Order: sequence, then structure tokens, then C-alpha cells
Amino acid sequence: MATTKKPTAGKAKTTAAKPATTKPAAKKPAAKTAAKKPAVKKPAAKPAAKSTTKKPAVKSTAKKPAEATGTKKTSTKKAPADKAKFRNLFDAYIQEKLPRDQGYIVSSFFNETNAYSIYEIVSYAGVKEIFPSGEGLQFISGGKKLHILVEPDTYHNKPVEPVSRPEGEKIPKRFNELETYITKNQNRIYISKEPVETTGSFTVLKPKGINFAVVFYQLPDLFETIAEFFTDSLNKQRKVPQRDAKNAASLVVSIIKKTMGFEGLYK
Repeated sequence: MATTKKPTAGKAKTTAAKPATTKPAAKKPAAKTAAKKPAVKKPAAKPAAKSTTKKPAVKSTAKKPAEATGTKKTSTKKAPADKAKFRNLFDAYIQEKLPRDQGYIVSSFFNETNAYSIYEIVSYAGVKEIFPSGEGLQFISGGKKLHILVEPDTYHNKPVEPVSRPEGEKIPKRFNELETYITKNQNRIYISKEPVETTGSFTVLKPKGINFAVVFYQLPDLFETIAEFFTDSLNKQRKVPQRDAKNAASLVVSIIKKTMGFEGLYK
């Protein structure tokens, strides 16, 4: 009988071992659920990648300001052209940028072997027509012309009236009709006290060699621009000392303001 009881105890132990195997089986599904949770996290990582793809959209908005900056640069380039204070007379004619209401033209006639020089300043207004004529431009308009003569100390015909000097050296004025400025190096600058008035039309010759013909525009700083222009030309092109060039330019501008306004009969 003792031999029959032992197998029974063996069976009881076996049944007790089975529930122990069922408990680990319950843990395995829990591990599977834990594996599923990372799967949920992976899709969450994908939207994060999408957000990175949205960043290029920000770049596209960054390009737009770049385009705006480009438009600003274009407008800056155009501004100096529109606000030009003066330009070459014949270039302005070709570009159709000659002022017709009113303007000032400065022409030079330089002697290339010495400092002897003549400047002509023309004020005009109410132009009816402008066209090429011979070696220059003809303006169908009235105007006023002011002459400036730079005479070096070594000039051989000093006593001769400027109106009676040889062609290329004369201006239509006598000494008593001129303001005289003597420079530090003893050169003389003669400036007409009054301009010569022209009616009907006048012609501006096309410059040759080192000479020029420029037109000035009617801007708020017009006379300051003319003064700077003459200071620079007298000093750098005609070797007039800087201070004398500035003083002579101021005298020229004061005469222009006084005698060459646009309220005359030629307007």
C-alpha cells in the first residue's frame, strides 16, 4: 500500500508544477504588448520627419525677402540716373534727357598748349525745338550767355581788349565790362558783369579734345553744383590754386544768380 501512495504524491506535484508554467505564459503576452508600444512610438517619429520637411517652406519664405531686397537694389540704381545734377550735353540730347523748360549749359574752349581758357555759360528757357546743326546743337529759344576768361601770367597780348584779340582767344567784352580776379600765381580770371542776350536761337558747339559741354538740371542745389563744378575745373584742368578757384567760382555763381534768372523776355 505504501507503493500506491507514492505515485499519487507524484501526480499532485505534477499538477502543482503546471500552474507554475502557466504564470510565465502570462508574462510573455505582456512582453508582446511592450513590443507594440514602440511600434506606436515609431509613427510618432515619422510626423517629426514631416515637420523637418516643412522647414523648406520656411526657406521659401526666406527667398521672398531676398526678392524684395532685389527690388530695392534696382530702385537704388535708378535713383542716381533720375537725380543726375548734370550730364554731357550731347549724350543728354541722344538720350532725350535735355530739359526744355529751362536749364544751364557750360562749355569750355581750352588752349591745349597753355592755361589760356574761355568758358561760356548759357541759360535758356521755353525751348521750341532742338536739332543738330553743323558741328553742334541748335536751340530754337532765347537765352543769355556769360563769358569767363582765364589769362595766364605769361600771356603775350595782355594789354589788348578781350573783344579785339585773335579768334579763339576773344570774348565779346571790354575790360570795363569784366570783373577781374587775380590768383596767387598771378593769373587773371575775367568774368562778364552782364551776360549777352540772344533772341530766336543759339548754337552750342560740340567739344573737341579736352573740352566739354554739359547741361545742368534745375534742382534745389543747382547753384552749389555749378560752384563745385567750376572750382574743380579751374583747379584741376586750369591749374588755378584751390582757394582762388573756389573764390572765383563763388563770384561766377553770384553773377549767374543776379543776371541769368528765368524771368526775362526770352522765357
